[in-house]
This record gives sequence, C-alpha cells and structure tokens, in this order.
Amino acid sequence: MVADLADRAAVRDLATRLADDAPLDAVIHNAGVWSGRAVLPVNIVAPYLLTALLPAPRRLVYLSSGSHYSGRPVLDGVDWQGRTPGSYGDSKLYVTALAAAVARLRPGVLSNAVDPGWVPTRMGGAGAPDDLDLGHVTQEWLATSDDPGALTSGGYWYHQERQEPHPSAGDVAFQDRLLQALERETGVALARG
Repeated sequence: MVADLADRAAVRDLATRLADDAPLDAVIHNAGVWSGRAVLPVNIVAPYLLTALLPAPRRLVYLSSGSHYSGRPVLDGVDWQGRTPGSYGDSKLYVTALAAAVARLRPGVLSNAVDPGWVPTRMGGAGAPDDLDLGHVTQEWLATSDDPGALTSGGYWYHQERQEPHPSAGDVAFQDRLLQALERETGVALARG
C-alpha cells in the first residue's frame, strides 16, 4: 500500500486499509525525512497515528537515529503540522520516546527504537561511513527473530546491540507529555494495554 505520510488524511486512510486486512505481526516505522517541512509530520506524527489507529501488532520497530542525542525535549511551540521546517534531531528524540512509551503502556507488544547507522542512501549521502548491507539487519531481527534479545521491549538498538538513548527518551514524564501533545494535535489517543 502507498500513502503520503506527510498527509494526515492519507495516514488515517492507510491505517483503515491496513486494519481491514489480516492482523499485522510487525510494523517497522521506517519512513523518514532529513530536512524541510515534512520532518515532524513524517518522522513522528505518522508513526504516532499509525500506532494509535492500527490494531496492535506483536512487534513495533521505530527508526531513530544517533541524531536523537541532539534532540531537545521541548514540546512547547512544536509545529506538528509542518508549516515550518522541523528539527530532525528533535523528531528522532520524539520517536525514540514514543517507542519507549509504547513498550511501557502496551506490555503485550514488543516496541523498540533502532539507529540503523549513517548509511549511504539518498538521505545519508554517498560518503556515509556505515555499511548499507547492515542498515536493515536490526529492524528485521527485532521484527521476526525468536532470539532472546529480539524478544525484549523498550530498547534503543544499534547493529543488534542495545544502547543507552538520550535520557529524555526514558523519562516517563516526558513520554506522557509527548503523548498528550500528539493526542491534542491529532485528536487520537494512544490506547493502553
């Protein structure tokens, strides 16, 4: 299925179409935008809406980035609609916190964030130092493997190694403020349980 993840109506339609099919085993929130007005709509609002609107799969994987360490845990005045260019670092901090919040609020779902590395893609550029062949391995492992490490939740991963994320990502108060801001903005609450 194809959808413009910068367009909330298209994201809602995608969620409806996906929900009408067989239940999903896993969702990898892999879409991302590096710069411009679509950064926040694509990098955090779309994954939030899809998570809130889809029947919960057994596993959720959210694409973060090492850039999340430069993100600011500030929610006042955030332009969720993308009228102005958004901060990539902020968007990746938000999605890392979302993954941790889902792990906490939905104990029956394995929810993790992944830094795929700085890989040579159109977004990463030809000079990116990480191996493109390794860029997808952790996401695939978390979505499909029965390995004990892949059956954990609430982690931040880099090349199948659990890492310590930005302190705000694990801050329950920040997670709750983020979820409240996204609920106010979208009109959709993230169901717990």
